[in-house]
Amino acid sequence: MAGSHSDYDQCTDGELIDRLRRGEEAIMDYICDKYKDLVKSKAKSMFILGADNEDLIQEGMIGLFKAVRDYDSGRDASFYTFAELCVSRQMYTAVRASKRRKHFPLNTYISLDGGTGAMDEQEGLSLAELLADRAELSPEEMVLDRERVIYLEEAIDRELSDFERQVLDLYMTGMSYSQAAKVLGRDEKATDNALQRLKAKIRKML
Repeated sequence: MAGSHSDYDQCTDGELIDRLRRGEEAIMDYICDKYKDLVKSKAKSMFILGADNEDLIQEGMIGLFKAVRDYDSGRDASFYTFAELCVSRQMYTAVRASKRRKHFPLNTYISLDGGTGAMDEQEGLSLAELLADRAELSPEEMVLDRERVIYLEEAIDRELSDFERQVLDLYMTGMSYSQAAKVLGRDEKATDNALQRLKAKIRKML
């Protein structure tokens, strides 16, 4: 017999998933409702990579279903952490597969020094600081600025490895290198190294 939402509120996610697997199908609707804000938040951050927001939300819900399917309370961290990883990975895989990335002016969407803490302090100037302020541009300067952005994007595609581009994509959404490593299924140190390499390459491009 299915429980009420008030009954579900008293249970941990692990307990709910156990009950779902025993046949209480209504729990899936409860979990979807509980985690819809997480999915929307991840979709908002991934939106800068060029995918449609509604498509991202759909992919995020697929990731959530996979998280429920695969969660192992004895192996994984909290369900929230596991679900966050599955949702982010599903969305990013969809973005990469769609090949619908938009051009992204690196200096207008998100700071390139966000979310990395002391790592950037060790490097001196961040990439964001190296990019000039574009807030007050004349029409002529705006044309030149667009040309610089196109040049930078082409240089990134040419000079960065596929792994480095993946790390940059996720870094641009505000993820730290450790979060990006989890989404990409790569070692944290290797991901950090890729981030340092791509930053050095972009500095040279500038």
